[in-house]
Amino acid sequence: MSLHSTAAQLVSLASEGGEHVDEHASISPYITGGGALLALLLLLWITTRFNRDR
Repeated sequence: MSLHSTAAQLVSLASEGGEHVDEHASISPYITGGGALLALLLLLWITTRFNRDR
């Protein structure tokens, strides 16, 4: 199999799947990103509390 034929088969396989339907439409990306930012800031705050000697 050549690279070209393999790529052509993958493209045809991907196009057969139809349109992607979002199963989790109720999850807002802003809430997800805000939650992740809040969790990282909380971890940063905890880390800085344990490194008081520096």
